[in-house]
Amino acid sequence: MIVMDKNAFFVFKLFVVAIWANSMMTSGLSATEDKHQQIHKPNVTICNEIALMLEMSICEDDFKRDMDLVDPKNWCNLTYYIKEYNAFSTCTEQNAEGIGCFWPNPLVESFIISIHKHFFSNCTSDQVIWEDPPDNMLTILILIPVLLTVAIIALVVWCGKRNDVML
Repeated sequence: MIVMDKNAFFVFKLFVVAIWANSMMTSGLSATEDKHQQIHKPNVTICNEIALMLEMSICEDDFKRDMDLVDPKNWCNLTYYIKEYNAFSTCTEQNAEGIGCFWPNPLVESFIISIHKHFFSNCTSDQVIWEDPPDNMLTILILIPVLLTVAIIALVVWCGKRNDVML
């Protein structure tokens, strides 16, 4: 007859309930288990590259007009033009998908790279400046692995002692 500690039995029941709850929550997320899901075949269309580049030039014109309102010395600080860049990115994505092209694709990527070269070519620094994190963050980053190691060692020793009692 195996005698089990009340706390160990409670932890075991809690573990079983957690596994059961996790499986119940994730079962609805699996597409393979959904019997009512219809299988859709993707529409295969050929990307019209000329139309794609025309649409990209519209996005480019809008972005250039928006960036003209931003001071060029602030072009390297994303907080000054985040809305404009988001509108540009959304424009390229929606227009590419509207014509039936994948996004991103090599043409759109090269287009976006040319925009980056035009507006953000001077934003890279030649030398990376590494900084230490603040002292309180550094203390946390050091203490977490140390305390976890001590806790795991204590757990192994405690379980080792518990096994001796159960035998």
